[in-house]
Formats: sequence, C-alpha cells, structure tokens
Amino acid sequence: MIELHYWPTPNGHKVTIFLEEAGLPYEIKPVNIGKGEQFRPEFLAIAPNNRMPAILDRAPADGGAPIGVFESGAILQYLAEKTGKFLPADVRGRYDVLQWLYWQMGGLGPMAGQNHHFSAYAPEKLPYAIKRYVDETNRLYGVLNRRLADRAFVGGEYSIADMAAYPWIVPYERQGQKLEDFPHVKRWFETIKARPAIIRAYEAGARVNPPAPMSDEAKKVLFGQRARP
Repeated sequence: MIELHYWPTPNGHKVTIFLEEAGLPYEIKPVNIGKGEQFRPEFLAIAPNNRMPAILDRAPADGGAPIGVFESGAILQYLAEKTGKFLPADVRGRYDVLQWLYWQMGGLGPMAGQNHHFSAYAPEKLPYAIKRYVDETNRLYGVLNRRLADRAFVGGEYSIADMAAYPWIVPYERQGQKLEDFPHVKRWFETIKARPAIIRAYEAGARVNPPAPMSDEAKKVLFGQRARP
C-alpha cells in the first residue's frame, strides 16, 4: 500500500496519475497546504522541505521497513522502478525519459509556478515579472512542441515524463498560453486528457479539495514562508 500525502496541485496530480495508471493500491492522506498542514511534524518526517506530495511505501521491494520519498520527480522515478512501468529498461530509453522528467522539474514546473504567482496571486501586479514568466512559459511550451513534432509522447512511449509535464499544461489559459500556437502539444494534451486514469486522478483531487478561490489566509501561509528554527 502506498500512503500518499497529497493536495491537488500540479505536483500532487503527477503522483495520482501514476498510481491510477499503474493500478497500485494507495491511500490519500490530505495535506491542506492552505492551512499549514505541511508543517506538521509527522509530515516533515517524510518531507523535510515542507512541500507535498510525499509518499510512504509500506511494502517496498526489498521487504524492509517503509520507505518515504519526497519531491514529485523522485516519487515518479521510485514508483516506476518499483513497478517496472512507464520507464524504459534500456539505458538509452531510460535517460531519454529521465532527462525530460528533470526538464519538467527544473524548468516547466518552476517557471509556470512563478507565472501563476505573479499573474494570479501576487498582491501587486508587476508587469515586468508577469511578462518575464509568461514569456519563459511560452518558450518552454515551444521546446515541448518541438519535442513532440515526431513522436506521440515525450519519450516516444507514454512514460513518467508525460505524467510530470501534463499537469503543468492543464492550466495553460492561466499561464497566458494558447494551445493552438503549439499544435503538437495540443494533440498530445488532448490524447492524455482522454485517458481513463487521468480522469480518475483528477476526480480524486476534486474529492479532496473541490475547486475554489484561494483565500487571503491561505496566501499568507503559502507565500510568506521563511526558514523555521
């Protein structure tokens, strides 16, 4: 059983997507990041960076004590290795997928996240910051579009690279992007969106936290963090 510490954000959706695609049994432990539940000691024991998602695998492959993993990219890689699914076994295919997983972790996710922040959540609208991150998001969509020009999925076959990138494309309108400008991304996006496991993963998120505007109190919790003693 996988114990999933989760809130329905793009990074959270990555993990429910994998679990649904692989058919792994899992139990969601909600971590309401707007209420500061990511700072609870029991969560920090698994995720010392106080960011969700995180998992606790109570039945690891080695048969030993439960294994905790934080960082969504590491979780996807761990689950892929545990199940032998969605990550090629051959060295060329494996690193083809892993480099795009890390591209999402180091580029698409952080840049789109800053896009969301300055466009939607910042108390002061800073035109330079908004343009900076909308433009960089646009550049990254272009990188993904070129990658998908001659293949169905990011790594050729459907993989954890697709699971990582897809949730960050879902809010494309909030990011100031038009999928019509990126036809290969649009085709890929619509293909993934129709997968039954994707539908189930997003339904699970809606049950945990139905869509609603972010409160001012939640913004203070999320965007006012400093180091804690």
